[in-house]
Amino acid sequence: MRKLGTTAAALLLAGAGLVGTAGTAGATTGHTNKGASAEACSTAWGSGVKSATDTDSKPLRNITTSSNTCYDRMVFDVKGVSGKIGYHVGYVPAFHQDGSGEQIPVKGGAILEIFVSAPSYDPATSKPTYSGKAAQPLPGVKITGYKTFKDTKFGASFEGQTQVGLGVRAKLPFRVLQSGDKLMVDVAHTW
Repeated sequence: MRKLGTTAAALLLAGAGLVGTAGTAGATTGHTNKGASAEACSTAWGSGVKSATDTDSKPLRNITTSSNTCYDRMVFDVKGVSGKIGYHVGYVPAFHQDGSGEQIPVKGGAILEIFVSAPSYDPATSKPTYSGKAAQPLPGVKITGYKTFKDTKFGASFEGQTQVGLGVRAKLPFRVLQSGDKLMVDVAHTW
């Protein structure tokens, strides 16, 4: 009787092991719930002004953009920065060039004004490090087909900071991040 009970218990445990292994095998084949693996798009960033003071100012080298699943991104490349990059980013009713006050038209439902504490020239030599021209689209930046970005305009490089106007579809949530020597401004596709 005891031997039969032990054998039954062994078979029961072996069966449970097979069921557990079958579940594990299915998991390793890549069959997953697609909804569970999809990135959730955050809209908790808000649309209020965001700023930080700079601790390490270097010249701006380039501005690039990309479109992602949840947001469009503008990246300011400030090579050589070892600390924080200063910035001031916020929505404005109209885009006015820093220094002169001249209005620069920017297309879109809303205008995000971006100041980065990095001049577009080398302060030691006064030679340009970024070729942006006042009231012109950002050189090399193509935003055709983006969900949120509608227009870009160079404002000015004045008193150690560079100004950019970013036309977006509507007044949407945005965030500002720094990764190494790059400052990133992400604007969400939706609320």
